[in-house]
Amino acid sequence: MTERIVVVGAALFDGGRLLAARRSAPPELAGRWELPGGKVEQGEPPDAALVRELREELGVDTEAVARVPGEWPLKPPYVLQVWTARLRPGSADPKPLQDHDDLRWLTPDELWDVPWLDQDVPAVRELAAHWG
Repeated sequence: MTERIVVVGAALFDGGRLLAARRSAPPELAGRWELPGGKVEQGEPPDAALVRELREELGVDTEAVARVPGEWPLKPPYVLQVWTARLRPGSADPKPLQDHDDLRWLTPDELWDVPWLDQDVPAVRELAAHWG
């Protein structure tokens, strides 16, 4: 059996809004939106990976809150797990530092205003069902 590689995505909430990040790379994903995050390193807890990835990609200090139920397949051997997260007090505002060229805070009514990556859509649907 091939070992799975977990990718953590952040459902980063602030003031009732969800942060979406527009990919700038690789070319086949550029211009589409995703939940920011990245790969869990060997031996790293997923919630710690989420905090590290958000620091690297967005320059923010966050804390993971809870894992969203479910797991979504990406390109094998990758699987997506999503965690809710929040900015820590005093954190800088998110900025697109790596792999992204734009960020948007979306209200529940704006959730589908951006073209999400196909692989993020099921996770975003799950978030939408439990938002609020």
